[in-house]
Amino acid sequence: MDIPAQLRAAVEQCLNNTTIEELSQASEGLSKRYRAETRDGRMHIADRTAAGAYLAARLPATYAATHCALSALAQQFEDFAPATLFDAGAGPGTALFAASALFPTLTHAILYEQSTDIIALGRNLCRETVPFPVIWQQGDFSSLVNSSQSQAELVTLAYVLGELAENQQVRLADFLWQITSGAFVIIEPGTPAGWQRLLRIRNNLLLQGAFIAAPCPHSAPCPLAAPDWCHFSVRLARSRLHRQTKQGTIGWEDEKFIYMAFTRQKPENLTSRVIAPPRKTAAGVSLKLCNPDGTMACPAFAKRDKQTWKSVRKATWGSKLQSLIKNFKLQLTV
Repeated sequence: MDIPAQLRAAVEQCLNNTTIEELSQASEGLSKRYRAETRDGRMHIADRTAAGAYLAARLPATYAATHCALSALAQQFEDFAPATLFDAGAGPGTALFAASALFPTLTHAILYEQSTDIIALGRNLCRETVPFPVIWQQGDFSSLVNSSQSQAELVTLAYVLGELAENQQVRLADFLWQITSGAFVIIEPGTPAGWQRLLRIRNNLLLQGAFIAAPCPHSAPCPLAAPDWCHFSVRLARSRLHRQTKQGTIGWEDEKFIYMAFTRQKPENLTSRVIAPPRKTAAGVSLKLCNPDGTMACPAFAKRDKQTWKSVRKATWGSKLQSLIKNFKLQLTV
């Protein structure tokens, strides 16, 4: 996956007056804070150079993960056509850019962000890439949960929960669910800690009547147990600027992420989802599946079963799969 060419050009234009050395140094500092999930009262993006480093080094991966999460929502609800978006912790507008690529019906967006430096860059990016009015609101999350906001058909929260204390995470998610009229999508790093954060939010929102459109094909307790955890991966292309900022030579990187799409409308025809990389052999493939009945299984599909093989041979990590367990005798490898 790659970010849209127009967005890439706008990012490079924003960073014309910043040296690679400055971006690289700031990117390293950002990475350390994100990996350590530092909560010291300081914003991760504390100045304009850090904001620029985010554009160069983190925007592409965040875009790719958010695009995947929103794509899963769109696949489950093919007629979902939101006109309004509210994004909390918007950064430079990354979720908006991904949503705009998938939902051409969007006509209005409100982006809430604390960092004035990233807002300044985000305004520039939106002017170049978004064909409708975007309203920016500046403030912290304590202010947000005490504010009055209009309902939005699509609400997003990407890579934010890890910056907050547990009680703040739940309160923020509750607030955002209350202003959601259609779908509320949360994306987090694909780590055990990110999974645990989403499980807490999942349990809380289910009690409030939310439905899950993806990735879970059920509302039962998660069948996975630590040290295992649910997460996905997307491979994204690295631009020259991206490689230089991260001091890398490889033209791609893999972003591990976890997401959950909550909806007001009950999803229909939920099917099994592949929750790990397929294990292919000469004889066939084994798939780790989360199933609509709330179970997890690892069936093996043989190439000799032509009908079954046709259905599963193109399955990928994160994709939906028609439930075949009841229709075929499978060798379970749980």
